[in-house]
Amino acid sequence: MADAVVRCLRDGRLDGEHAPALAVQGSLQCCPLAARAMLHLAAAVASNAAAGKAQARGLVVVAFDRSPEVYLDFMRRSGLDSNALGRCVRILDCYSDPLGWKQNIRSQSHQEDSGTPCSTNKDNITIFRSVKDVDKLLCSIIDLGRGFEGESKTYFSVAIDSISSMLRHASVQSISGLLSNLRSHDQISSILWVIHSDLHEPKFSRAFECLSTMVACVEPEGVDSAYGEERNGNISFLEHNYSKAKFHVRLKRRNGRVKHLYEELRVEGYDVKFLSASSLSMEVNQSLLPKVQFNLELSEKERSDRANVVLPFEHQGKGEPIRIYDGRRSLPEAQQDPDLTKTALLDETKAPKSATAKGEIHYIRDSDDERPDSDEDPDDDLDI
Repeated sequence: MADAVVRCLRDGRLDGEHAPALAVQGSLQCCPLAARAMLHLAAAVASNAAAGKAQARGLVVVAFDRSPEVYLDFMRRSGLDSNALGRCVRILDCYSDPLGWKQNIRSQSHQEDSGTPCSTNKDNITIFRSVKDVDKLLCSIIDLGRGFEGESKTYFSVAIDSISSMLRHASVQSISGLLSNLRSHDQISSILWVIHSDLHEPKFSRAFECLSTMVACVEPEGVDSAYGEERNGNISFLEHNYSKAKFHVRLKRRNGRVKHLYEELRVEGYDVKFLSASSLSMEVNQSLLPKVQFNLELSEKERSDRANVVLPFEHQGKGEPIRIYDGRRSLPEAQQDPDLTKTALLDETKAPKSATAKGEIHYIRDSDDERPDSDEDPDDDLDI
């Protein structure tokens, strides 16, 4: 399933459409695991760009929650060499000095100019010192992406490691506008971000979810997603929650359909692995069935008894085709009443009537006071 997400980010956008977007939602209980999932996906996008398998020629990482060295070290462990990192990865450092205070202190001590919001300390790391200005942040991301080498139009991907940290300095409307502008930019191939959903009101999380085409929810392993109850455990169980989690993904197709996928996320040392959990999903579905005190299925004996029930008005032919009587003379002539055949009726009309009648109905009125039937109400004389 993580491979399906990586493929969507690798394939990028189509002409006339916005870039595909992935929102990784995590909680405080599994915050490190959501960050590891972000690192894994960002490294996969960078690897595809370095190998020339992706639409994007590079990846721009906007780092708010951790140092840029963490990203570079993880990508080196994922197989990217220094040449590929310098060619396909750019990091906008909003972690080291987000508000420019460190630069102000140095400028006051050395009498330097502190007006520049960005500065570069390495080839692929640019420090950004004005995170409150969302417009400058957008321009800085676009400028870094345009620096990738490529033929004709150069596409690039964007990864933002924490929307929650951005919300400390800017409003929901401005950050939503930033993401929307990034998705609609004609050079951006794909975008992904992380948000800690339990730190914000549900309406804010849903607002950012509406801007995405894929939503990945990282849930702790020790919480039942159906009832939200935490299982009993000790410290070792809490440590287990920081090495294993549930990874749910909702993929929004272009035709409007939504596909739900589920895997298990495991962290083993520096490696992040996604394991299929189809069997566990079946167990969860079986446990959600209602428990009743009676059996809803029929046994073999009950099925045979039901098949042998004789229905009313049904001609049960022994070895003959079964015909259902519909109130009309639809039986074959061999089964018709001989008294009602055409020849019998003709003989009856030609022959003189016999003295004995076959059947008559006689009606005798009880008294002359009995009125014939009419449409009048028989209770009109009552005073009701």
